[in-house]
Amino acid sequence: MSLASGSSGNCYYLGTDTCGILVDAGIGIRTIKKALKEHDIPMESIWGVFVTHDHVDHIKAVGYLGEKLHIPIYATMRVHEGMARSYCMSEKLHSSIRYLEKEQPMTLGDFRVESFEVPHDGTDNVGYRIEADGKVFAFLTDLGEITPTAARYVAKANYLILEANYDEEMLRAGAYPDFLKARIASVTGHLSNAATADFLAENITEHLRYVWLCHLSKDNNHPELACKTVEWKLRSKGVTVGKEVQLLALKRNTPSELYVFE
Repeated sequence: MSLASGSSGNCYYLGTDTCGILVDAGIGIRTIKKALKEHDIPMESIWGVFVTHDHVDHIKAVGYLGEKLHIPIYATMRVHEGMARSYCMSEKLHSSIRYLEKEQPMTLGDFRVESFEVPHDGTDNVGYRIEADGKVFAFLTDLGEITPTAARYVAKANYLILEANYDEEMLRAGAYPDFLKARIASVTGHLSNAATADFLAENITEHLRYVWLCHLSKDNNHPELACKTVEWKLRSKGVTVGKEVQLLALKRNTPSELYVFE
């Protein structure tokens, strides 16, 4: 379940019958608790939080989860250093700090988790490959381009959460200042709809079941536009959305449904 996906906050939940984890926690703790409670998911079932990078929209509730609820917070050393310096984390991490090494798998409960480098302008930046019960998820929420390393992890996924942040024409014609437009469009910024569509069309695999487009811009994108851009490109390669693969755009400020895979 996506609890929120956008520049005002990002948080994702993965769970099994015995335990759960969060990927990022960039929304308020009350919002997290409410979204999980609506699906009868107790906070006590959350065994860890895996942080992609230290931008505010990914770490807002991390301090509370780590130090008040005593949930381990997993991130690279440099991401932890960035969070320690962040003005937006009034509750700093101490006892809950757990370090990850990129491309070094670790096991937590039912989950096998591996982080990998992605290009973005945080202090340090990772995507995640998470396997549970034979199902492989890949999370790539903020990145300016899909590098060969990132592509290698996408190729293993059955379920893919991938950024489609902006429509190129909307960004170009929009009201953002030039420096911000340049940052967003850079290789350490965000992925456009077209870049995501081109990559998927060239690299889709038979074992990819679902693609959720994430981190859509409020000002420079629309969910329908993002999905259509990807769908059209896939169709040009003979791939039919709804048949070979499911495609959905995640909501920016409200939870998705809880997807259950047997």
